[in-house]
Amino acid sequence: MTKILVVDDETDLEILIKQKFRKEIRGNKYQFLFAINGLDALDKINEQPDVDIVLSDINMPEMDGLTLLTKLGELRPLIKSVIVSAYGDMENIRTAMNRGAFDFITKPINFEDLNITVEKTIKQADQLKETLRAIKENNILKMYVDETVLNFMGGKEYESNISASETIEGTVVFIDICGFTAISESTAPEEVVSLINAYFEVMVKEIMGQEGLIDKFIGDAVMAVFRGEYHLDRAIDAALAVRDSINALPTFGDDNTFKPKVSIGIKSGEMISGNIGSSSLKRLDFTVIGDTVNTAARLQDAALENQIIISENCYQKIKESFVCESLGSISVKNKSNPLNIYAVLE
Repeated sequence: MTKILVVDDETDLEILIKQKFRKEIRGNKYQFLFAINGLDALDKINEQPDVDIVLSDINMPEMDGLTLLTKLGELRPLIKSVIVSAYGDMENIRTAMNRGAFDFITKPINFEDLNITVEKTIKQADQLKETLRAIKENNILKMYVDETVLNFMGGKEYESNISASETIEGTVVFIDICGFTAISESTAPEEVVSLINAYFEVMVKEIMGQEGLIDKFIGDAVMAVFRGEYHLDRAIDAALAVRDSINALPTFGDDNTFKPKVSIGIKSGEMISGNIGSSSLKRLDFTVIGDTVNTAARLQDAALENQIIISENCYQKIKESFVCESLGSISVKNKSNPLNIYAVLE
């Protein structure tokens, strides 16, 4: 059964919804909840976190629909939202879409169109839940290393392909959310997970926009790898975009004191690419390792809030394309000589 939250200060809409969807309600296909504004909607979702879809008006007292979209993106990024409003001008549509709305319907409501939109939104939400369920149960990883599947897909030849490794040239980027540990210690677990996932979505969008690959999520940090032409330039472009996008996000917390910031370390060079892990545990991670990766992590450790730190050799390659500032030198673990570092400004 799909749980749908309708958010509108016009109470007549509740009656109409119950009339138009009476068969689906009786057949336990849909369960409708109702809220009179954005604040009431957030309360309803906290009470029943398994809400799948939100249908929301824009113009409402206390908290409007566009603000609600922003809040849902922060706290419940998996919920699919559809705006249902008389304000169907292009500015409102673009604003709603930019804030994460899945679709937009104008009033007066065409209930046939609404039904089609709801079914389409449910399909999208179900696909997302199925993907998350598969990941959670590790089905993909189990298939990846299970012996019967290996035999099915070519036996020893396929197995040798999985265990193959190579030396590649590329750029590694480490991005850390500054101060997030403190938030995680004072916030409800479900809010922490929703919040960090929302931040990760912002980062992933910018990294993939520059053709970067997400290597792994490590606590509240992201490791990304860039390969191919101009991999260093694209990595820095992605880092600048991540910094700007995270800075544009709203504050969080009851007292609105947590403002998300990132610290970033970037290093280019050779690295080894292959499946790393334990075959006996059937846990292998296709990743990169080596001095380039370790140094990128150390540079991120040295970076302050909003800093993007690169090494001397990276600076020499991109100094004509980006504005940088020398930060002197730092000592790095397992390095006999200090490293000269630079901050990328723009």
